[in-house]
Amino acid sequence: MKTNEYRMLINGELVSSPKTFSVVNPATGEVIAEVPDARPEHITQALESSKEGFKIWSAMPLSQREPIILAYADLLEQHKDEIIDILIAETGKPADNAEYDFGMLTTCLRFFVEEMKRIDQPVIPDPDGRILNYIRRQPLGVVVGYLAWNFPLLNVGYKIGPSLAAGCAAIIKPSQATPLASLKCAELAIEAGIPAGVVNMITSDDYDITDPLLTSDDVSLFTMIGSTRAGVGAMKTACTSVKHFSVELGGNAPVIVYDDADVKKAAQSIVDLKFANSGQVCVSPNRCMVHESIYDEFVAEATAHAQGISLAAGRVEGRIMGPLINEKERTRIVGLVKNAVENGAEVVLGGNIPEGNPGYYLEPTILKNVDLSMSLVKDEIFGPVLPIIKYTDADDVIALANDNEYGLSAYVYTTNLQRGLQAADQIKAGSVCVNEVHYGVHLPHGGLKQSGVGKDCSQYSLTEYLTLKRVSVQISE
Repeated sequence: MKTNEYRMLINGELVSSPKTFSVVNPATGEVIAEVPDARPEHITQALESSKEGFKIWSAMPLSQREPIILAYADLLEQHKDEIIDILIAETGKPADNAEYDFGMLTTCLRFFVEEMKRIDQPVIPDPDGRILNYIRRQPLGVVVGYLAWNFPLLNVGYKIGPSLAAGCAAIIKPSQATPLASLKCAELAIEAGIPAGVVNMITSDDYDITDPLLTSDDVSLFTMIGSTRAGVGAMKTACTSVKHFSVELGGNAPVIVYDDADVKKAAQSIVDLKFANSGQVCVSPNRCMVHESIYDEFVAEATAHAQGISLAAGRVEGRIMGPLINEKERTRIVGLVKNAVENGAEVVLGGNIPEGNPGYYLEPTILKNVDLSMSLVKDEIFGPVLPIIKYTDADDVIALANDNEYGLSAYVYTTNLQRGLQAADQIKAGSVCVNEVHYGVHLPHGGLKQSGVGKDCSQYSLTEYLTLKRVSVQISE
C-alpha cells in the first residue's frame, strides 16, 4: 500500500502532511502504510471549513440531503471489497467481522435519513388557547468525533449517520491505530457529492495538535467512543465553552447465569460474544457470574464451545478469532491472566501466546475459580479472556453485578420471566439483554455511571445532533 493512497479530507480536498505515522497489520506485525499526521494549520482548516459546510448543509431541506446521503451509501457499497480488504489489513479481523463492521456504516447512513423523516416536533397545548406552542428541531452545528479502533467503520457510521441526516457538519478523527478504511470512505464522500466541509476527516498521533478541535468555540457537540480515562480527559479539555457531549466509554459487563438457566444456550451465547472481535468489544462479557449448582456444567459447556475457535485473520472459513490490536494490549492482557492465576484462578482453556505466529494473537482463554477482587474482573479486559465466577444463594448477585464504576451493558440468563424482568430493572446499565444478546441500529446504545453520557444508534442518538427549540405564537387576544 502506498502512502499517497491515504490522505485526509479537509474542505472537500484530499490533503497530505509533511509528517506521517505508521499503521501496522496486527496479524503480521508489519507496517502497511504511512498516514498523514495533521499539523496545526490542518486543524484550523478543518474547523473553518466545517463552519462553512454547516451553513450550506443545514440550509438544505432533508429532501435535498437524502439523495446525496443515499448516493454515498451506494458508492461505498460499490467499493465494498476494496474497503473490506483495507479494513482486514489494518485490524486483523476475520472477513465476516469486517463485513459486519463495513455494513454498519452503510446501514447507519440509510437508517438515520429515514429516522429524520419521523423526528418528533410536537405541539404543546396552551391552557387558554391564546398561544400556539410547538417544538422546532434544527441542526445543532459542528460536530467533532473521536473514534476507537475496534470497529473503525461502525464507529464512523455511528457519528456521520446522524450528523449528515440532521444537517450538521462533522470533523472525524479515527483512531491512529486503524485510520485506513475510514480515510478511504472519506475520500468517496467527494465523489458522492457531499459539499465541501460537511465531512472532514483528520488523522493525528499528537493530541497537542488536535486539542483545538475540543477547545474551539465553533464546536457544538463533542462525541467519542473510547475509554473512560480518555473520555474524561477529552471532556475536561473541551470545557472551555458550553458544548454538548455524547460519549460512549468503558464497559465491564456483568453476566448473571441463574440456577434455572438453559446452561448450554447461556454458555454458547456468552462464548460467542466474548470471543467476537478477539474480545475487543465494549459490550463484551467481563464478569461472568454463575450459580454454584450449575457452575461445573457451565464451565464445561463454555470450554467445549470455545475449543472450536481457530486463530486466523482475513478471508478464512470457520469460527475464527483474529489478533489483538498490538503487542502492548496483548502484554497487558497476559499480565491480567498471570495475576489471576497467582491469586488462585485456574486456566481451563488457552492462556498462551501461540508459537511461530508473527501477529499479536492470544488463545481464547477461560478461567474458573475467579474471585471478584481480581484485577481482570475489576477492570475492563478488552481481550479474549472469560473469567467465570461462582456465586451462591447467600450472595446478592444483583449487588455484585452493580459493584463496579461502569454501567454500559449486562446479560441475564434465566427461564423465570419474573426473575429476568426484576434483574433487568435492578441492574444499573444502559442496556440489559435477557437470554439473548441483541443489538441493532434501531436500539439506543450508551452507558450509565462511568460508561458515558448520551446514546449512539436509534432516534435518541439523532436528537443529540438537533436543537430543541420552543416556539410560541400568539393566535388570539
